[in-house]
Amino acid sequence: MQVVKEYVQRWYESGLDPDEYICHRKQGNIVEIEEAATGKRKVVLTFCTNDVLGLTQEESVKQAAINSIMQYGTSNSSCSVLSGRIDLHRQLEDEISAFKHLPHTQLFINAWMAMQALMDAFCHLAIPVPGFQNTRETLILTDVLNHGCIVSAVANAGTRSGKLFGHSPRVRVRAYRHCDAEDLARKLQRYARPDDRILVVSDAVFSMDGDIAPLPDMIEVMSQYEGSVLVMDEAHASGAIGETGRGIYEYFDLLPQQAIERGVVPLIMTTFSKFAASAGAAISTHVAELKPLLNVSPTSIGTISLAPPLTAAALESIRLVRRFPERVKRLQENTRYLRSRLAAHDFLAIGETNVIPVILPPEINPKLYARELLDYGIWASPIWFIAKPRIRITVNALHTREEMDSLVAAMVKARDLMYKPTISA
Repeated sequence: MQVVKEYVQRWYESGLDPDEYICHRKQGNIVEIEEAATGKRKVVLTFCTNDVLGLTQEESVKQAAINSIMQYGTSNSSCSVLSGRIDLHRQLEDEISAFKHLPHTQLFINAWMAMQALMDAFCHLAIPVPGFQNTRETLILTDVLNHGCIVSAVANAGTRSGKLFGHSPRVRVRAYRHCDAEDLARKLQRYARPDDRILVVSDAVFSMDGDIAPLPDMIEVMSQYEGSVLVMDEAHASGAIGETGRGIYEYFDLLPQQAIERGVVPLIMTTFSKFAASAGAAISTHVAELKPLLNVSPTSIGTISLAPPLTAAALESIRLVRRFPERVKRLQENTRYLRSRLAAHDFLAIGETNVIPVILPPEINPKLYARELLDYGIWASPIWFIAKPRIRITVNALHTREEMDSLVAAMVKARDLMYKPTISA
């Protein structure tokens, strides 16, 4: 452990460690936080929650979670394939399938496990079956800025989870340039072999850049490879983009069926931690045979199923989103308003979604800038160790224009305090 001790000491000395805050109370976007290092408490306006539709404090969502505990208890105490499946799981899967226009959905306890389960199921299938042998290799193409859950899954896709050595056909992984369908086409042309099983995976909305994958162009490229599989991680797209919040297909006025008709197999991963006031994930498909494989993947069969209150909260949240699409419209209106106010004050806000990364002048340390914002009663996320330095703002459906104006005013004050541009003669 000596290396760990020395590394962390140098890490702290370099100021790279994140500030830690503990939340004590929430009411809308007003939260009481404690500075873990000092114990000091303050009440602030948050712009760093992923509760994009404001459903975590919705009465019907909280009550659904409570009711589920009274009926099932706090845990299912087993994996779903053995004895941990409850009727709420089936209801949630059906609700997601209807929401995403794909008939078969499998639940997971989080996105990391969902992605790993997909790699296991697609690349390595399951147990040996008499008379069946797969000899086709898998080629995986991944956007260079994909979320860590995707990166981790594809990095470990060569061997089935739980096996130190695998005996499946080889898995080859290649990256393509960020949101660049032309580079995707070049990489497919360069690396795809006639008998390859092709899987392309991308975030729908990128969590650190707030931009959107070029779905129509990707489908166009992949239509040249009959049976290729396109995986969209909709963690930051569900509830946020598309007229009714259904995600990237709706955003581009498409249905998954249109990809199917062009020979592309669409898979969608939905997560519940952003728009659905819960935790957990799901993968949806039109291929019925994929679901039982996902269900017996090591990350499913070796892990407890989604707890009743988490399942119930997600279920009620998605029902609310489908019933009241005006919540989505309000989020999108807030996104446009805040982006326009930031631009009017000469802030460089990249992307186009409610994930709003603001690139600061290089002379400004995002961590110190965020501390200044806290002094003005604003809580936003400084990013400096998992992406290029920036302040990451997430606007949600509950923010008022007055609150957004307060954010921008605080950002201007902090910038004026910390940044003195050099004026050349």
